Amino acid sequence: MNKQNMTDTTFNSEAYLNMQLLRFTTAGSVDDGKSTLIGRLLYDSKSIFEDQLEAVERDSIRRGNEQINLALLTDGLRAEREQGITIDVAYRYFATPKRKFIIADTPGHIQYTRNMVTGASTANLAIILIDARNGVLEQTIRHTYIASLLRIPHLIICVNKMDLMDYREEVYNQIQDDFNTRIRKKLHLEDVRFIPISALKGDNVVNPSNRMSSWYKGTTLLNLLETIDITSDRDKINPRFPIQYVIRPISEKYPDYRGYAGRVAGGIFNVGDTVTILPNHNTSRIAGIDRYTESLKTTQVTQSVTLRLEDDIDISRGDMIVHSDNLPQESNEFDLMICWFDHKPMNPKGKYIIRHTTKEARCIIREVFYKLDINTLEQNHDDLQMEMNDIGQIRIKTTQSLFIDSYKQNRITGSLILIDEATNATLAAGMIL
Repeated sequence: MNKQNMTDTTFNSEAYLNMQLLRFTTAGSVDDGKSTLIGRLLYDSKSIFEDQLEAVERDSIRRGNEQINLALLTDGLRAEREQGITIDVAYRYFATPKRKFIIADTPGHIQYTRNMVTGASTANLAIILIDARNGVLEQTIRHTYIASLLRIPHLIICVNKMDLMDYREEVYNQIQDDFNTRIRKKLHLEDVRFIPISALKGDNVVNPSNRMSSWYKGTTLLNLLETIDITSDRDKINPRFPIQYVIRPISEKYPDYRGYAGRVAGGIFNVGDTVTILPNHNTSRIAGIDRYTESLKTTQVTQSVTLRLEDDIDISRGDMIVHSDNLPQESNEFDLMICWFDHKPMNPKGKYIIRHTTKEARCIIREVFYKLDINTLEQNHDDLQMEMNDIGQIRIKTTQSLFIDSYKQNRITGSLILIDEATNATLAAGMIL
């Protein structure tokens, strides 16, 4: 970065580590300007290193562009640069004095639906781009449905390329009304925000636009990203702690230490809480919570910690610690929505490996209910062959009982993946209903 940019974006390390992180994804139809928008965010927020900027400027000149092509900042694959499209999921990291961000720039093509599902699976927020010239398209329905399926709690609808429509208010209003009528009501979306922008010119991305100030009184995209409340997005009601690793140092300094390491999947654990260990349903109390070299009194959702219990209990990877008065559902047969990833179609009665939190088991497909047309949201009950990028509802039966919540309730304990027994390839992602 140049000296001015370093001054603007340098924070002390402790403040940076404690800063809240927002993960967001972008989606839109081909040529709606997703990569240009991300490039504009990075460029105007002074989050680009000088050598990166120089490389993009050289590429822009070589390609004959009249001005710097900001899309080249995120279209990292050679095929993407040559075709001017996004194929893979491009992750970018930047920070402002208010927040840290991880961006997942996901592809808009229907043949890359699996890439969008992967990139959006951990997002707090989704930005859906709509070309002001074209309005709401079938692809808009598809992208919004996937965001809804993945329970992304916040949506920002950016009506892009307003510069090509002379920044007219009626164009923006028509698209907003059309989206609310055709999509928002049908999918029962709650937190949806609309912003008219021009990613190419920078209007309402980082800086307010003086071209639309007479009729648009809302905030800029960056300001909304910095201030939107995400504290209630995680499941803080149902304490869930899947065991990842049992820690037994057996050293002179820690001769009797026994701890259970993992990531808090939901709720809050406190020292002294009465807990139940699944699947054996033994009970104990939390004696201590360790994190690196410090001892904690309480945990936070998604925090990686080690729990110590008052009693010596047979616990191993794949078990789960929960509050004794708040148990998850325990089942070996349940329904889920899946997105099929693999080139090889799903075997309707096939046997697969299932990975859920830290537990692994085998399963069989019991029934395929329907395949979804994600452009029209119609359910197809006739063609039940699940192929790559298809989304549908199935029922599975597992060899062992799993401790599950619905995906709507908890995105960690409510999700799973299907694995090929022979190749260990990831075949599908599932959201428990």
